[in-house]
Parts: sequence; C-alpha cells; structure tokens
Amino acid sequence: MYSKILVPVDLAHEEKMSKALNTAIDIAKHYQASLYYVTVTNTTPSEAAHNPEELAEKLATFASEQGRSHGLKTESKVITTADTAVELDKKLLEVIEDCGADLVVMASHAPGIGDKLHILHSNGANIVKHSDISVFVVR
Repeated sequence: MYSKILVPVDLAHEEKMSKALNTAIDIAKHYQASLYYVTVTNTTPSEAAHNPEELAEKLATFASEQGRSHGLKTESKVITTADTAVELDKKLLEVIEDCGADLVVMASHAPGIGDKLHILHSNGANIVKHSDISVFVVR
C-alpha cells in the first residue's frame, strides 16, 4: 500500500515529535516501506545547526540511526529556503513530488492561543489540501 513515507523533521524539537516518528516507523514496518526524512531550513544558524551543511550531516546521521535501530531503509534531505515561515508548505509539497512519497506522516503543533485567534495556519492542513497523497497528522 505504501512504499515511501515522507517524514518532516525538526531536529531542534525532536522530543516533541516522538509520537509522529514512532507512527511513521510502525507504518513503514507494516508495509515494508522506506522512510524519507526531510527538513526545511533557512541559511541562518538555528538551534539544530550552525548552517545547512551541518544540519544535513545531523539529519543523515539521524536517518541512518533510525534505519539501523528499526531495520528500515531511510533517506534524508535538507531543503534550504530564504524564509521557512513563508515557504515551508511549498517546499514540502515540492519534495513530496520529487521524492515519490506516497504517504506523509507529520507532527502537528500543539494547539494554542494562535489557533483560537486564527493567527496560525496549519501546515498539515495545507499539505492535505494541496497534495494528492495521504497525510497522517499526529498530535
């Protein structure tokens, strides 16, 4: 049913993503699918890395460790953009198309005041709305 599962990852907030990561792993094991970890970043230093090259190394290590510990085939990719807040959804949609994923498993952000005031938009909802593949949003 699924052969390649795309999993957006923010290594600066890995502890908040455990449920989504475990869900992706469980689904991949069930369908013998590979996992494609992706991070969208800008060129400025972040909590996760000083630059996109360092982040790519860290994500590749993360993906490799996940694959080794769970017996899964994994890949990783870091996508650089000028403004992640504006272009995150667009970049995720592009990588979904480019890598040939047939499922996205992604963490939702915790609901807060921004949601109640309709200030924040939902990345998961935008991916669902504009992608042809299934999207599993994990809270």
